[in-house]
Amino acid sequence: MGNSILIVEDEEKISRFLELELKHEGYLVDKAANGRDGLEKAMTGKFDLMVLDVMLPELNGFEVLRRIRKSENQVIGMMPIIMLTARDAVMDKVAGLDGGADDYMTKPFAIEELLARIRLALKKREVSSAKEKSSIIECKGLTMDLKRYEVRYNGDTIELTHREFEILKVLLENKNIVVTRDTLLEKACGYDYMGETNVIDVYVRYLRSKLDDVYNVKWIQTVRGVGYVIKEDN
Repeated sequence: MGNSILIVEDEEKISRFLELELKHEGYLVDKAANGRDGLEKAMTGKFDLMVLDVMLPELNGFEVLRRIRKSENQVIGMMPIIMLTARDAVMDKVAGLDGGADDYMTKPFAIEELLARIRLALKKREVSSAKEKSSIIECKGLTMDLKRYEVRYNGDTIELTHREFEILKVLLENKNIVVTRDTLLEKACGYDYMGETNVIDVYVRYLRSKLDDVYNVKWIQTVRGVGYVIKEDN
């Protein structure tokens, strides 16, 4: 199944032309004729790319772009957006690109060029998504973003110390595998750390007080005499 593209364009002839050409190329296509409807459809998260006109009724393209880029949903917020405009003023292009547009085309345009730019934007998205996924670990709604050094659950950002973060990281990277206290000590505290392994128990208690106790979800389980494990299934 092809990628899904949303066209937000109030000129019916252009919108219909783009729809036919994109469908011919194998894309799934939906349309909106004003900015408010376009934004509402975009926020469903169903689309891989948006072709967005600047001059739109109800909400202009710059405002639609701004609201999408502010979305807390990463899939929606990072959706590739190619902007279309009848105006070729440099400041309009700068405003679009600075606002987070991936590309900008001035009407009239050659459909072959637009199709090429769509292919490029989708390819960049695939590469970016692969990198993003590799930096995010998830378990039972708890997400750890290794790039941002951030842990979130149910929309909340959970403040952790460096060592708490590192211990949780080791456990999440080894989901369903029991990790010994010695291993946690080495990987989270460093090979040259001279403390006792019971320091791990202390940090696990801290983690539970910030995670399990607050959200009533049992992430970290104790395996008596061995260490700890995070299981996905219970």
